[in-house]
Order: sequence, then C-alpha cells, then structure tokens
Amino acid sequence: MGIVKIADDLHEEARRASAVMCRSINAQAEYWMKIGMLAEANPTLPFHEIVRRQLAEAQVGAAALEAA
Repeated sequence: MGIVKIADDLHEEARRASAVMCRSINAQAEYWMKIGMLAEANPTLPFHEIVRRQLAEAQVGAAALEAA
C-alpha cells in the first residue's frame, strides 16, 4: 500500500462517486485507475466492453447481467 496525493477536487469527486457506487473512497479511486489503465491499453474499446471483459475474466455471469 502506498500514498497517492491527488487534488482536493478530485478527492471530493471520488468521495461523492464512492457513496453512489457503494465503495470506499480508496476502492473508487482504484476502480477509476484500473479502468483508466485498461482504456489506455485498449483505446478502441468502449467502456462497456472493458467492463464486460473484466466481468468475464472474473467469471461473473455477464450475459445474465446484460439481459437484466
């Protein structure tokens, strides 16, 4: 674990988003970093495809979620 300094306004955005997404502030920041890294590594993939692939990799029934 390390310490990452971010701007106060970005921290506030992470705090508000974490409340909506039922994550801790740290978990929200980690999520944004992971998605951002995946988006940079796969610039032609839309967000929903990145998430779908992550769900499939984790063996979450993404097909069932898409139908809902």
